[in-house]
Amino acid sequence: MDETVQRIREARRSRQRIFLSTPNLNFLIGCMHDAAFRQSVIDSDMSVADGMPLVWMSRLLGVPLPERVTGSGLFERLNTDPLPAGEEPIKVFFFGGPPGAAEAASQRLNSHAGGLICVGYETPGFGSVEELSKPDVIARINASGASFLVVALGAVKGQAWILHNLAQLQVPIISHLGAVINFSAGTINRAPPWMQRTGLEWVWRIKEEPLLWRRYWRDGKALLSLVFNKLLPHALWLRWQSKQTAARATLTSQAGVTHLKIEGFIPDPVPETVLSTLQQAASTNKPVILDLHQATGFGPSFAAQLLLLDKNLTLRDQRLQISPPPHLKRLFEWNGINYLPKASTRG
Repeated sequence: MDETVQRIREARRSRQRIFLSTPNLNFLIGCMHDAAFRQSVIDSDMSVADGMPLVWMSRLLGVPLPERVTGSGLFERLNTDPLPAGEEPIKVFFFGGPPGAAEAASQRLNSHAGGLICVGYETPGFGSVEELSKPDVIARINASGASFLVVALGAVKGQAWILHNLAQLQVPIISHLGAVINFSAGTINRAPPWMQRTGLEWVWRIKEEPLLWRRYWRDGKALLSLVFNKLLPHALWLRWQSKQTAARATLTSQAGVTHLKIEGFIPDPVPETVLSTLQQAASTNKPVILDLHQATGFGPSFAAQLLLLDKNLTLRDQRLQISPPPHLKRLFEWNGINYLPKASTRG
C-alpha cells in the first residue's frame, strides 16, 4: 500500500499517466472468459491485488504478494494521510455510480479538509461504451483539472470505457473503483478492518448489498473449480521441481524474425539472465518466435513475463508466436495462458 500511494503521488506531480487496475476474484473469473477484459488488466500501467483470494493464491504458488491493496483503501489513504510539504490536495473527478451517489460523494469529500478534493462528477446513466464517451463528456472531465479520475460503471464496462478514452483523457491517474463512490457517499459502509484482513469482507458486502450474493455465489463456485483443477495441481508440481536444470535463454535473428529459445527449468523468481533476454526480445521491433521445446517447465512468474512480452510486442505492432510442446501444454493451462498461441497471431 505504501508503494502504491507513493507511485500515485509521483504520477500526480509529474502528470505521468497511470491506468490503475484493481483485480479481485471477480476480475480473475471474468478474465478467464473475456479476452478484452483480460487484456485491459494486462495493458494497465499498474495493478494491485484487491482481493484476498489472489494473495492466498500467490502464496500457495510460491510467489507471494506482499499484501492486499484495495482500491477503496488506497482512496482512503490518499485522503487521510498528511499531505507532503508544499502539496495541495489531489483533485478528483467521479464518473459513474448510481443516481445521486457521485454528488453525495463529492459533497462529503469536500466537507472535510483532506488529501483529496472533488472538482467534478457525472452520472452518465446506462448506455454503451461509445454512448458514454461523447466528446462533450471527455471535454468536461478534462476541463475540471482533475488529477484522479474515479470510474464506476461496472468492472467490465468501466475497464473498456477507460481504454476507449485513454488517449483523449488528460487526467494522469485513472482507475475503475466501483465501490469507492458509494463508500464516499456514505450509502454503503466498509467492512471492519478485521474482516478485510481475514478475507471475510464479502460477508459484510452481502449484508450491505444483498443482491451481491449471486455474484459471490457464482465466483465462489468458479474459485473452487480453479483451486482443484489448476491451482493445487500446479502448486504440487512446483514443489517436485527443486532439482531441475537451470534455465538458459538465447536470442538469434534471422530473416527479419527474432528467435527466442528457452532451455531447462525457469524457477521463481525468473533468473535475471532470462529476464534481460526477454526484454531484449521485446525491443527488437521484430516478430518473436518462442521455442520452448528444450524447456522442462516454468513457474507463474515466467507465465507473467510471457504476457508482458506479448503486450510489449503488440505496442510495437509486432507479434509473439508460440507453439507449446506437448509436455508444457498442461503448464500453459494451469497458468491460464493457453490462449496465448491464438492471441499472439493478432496483428
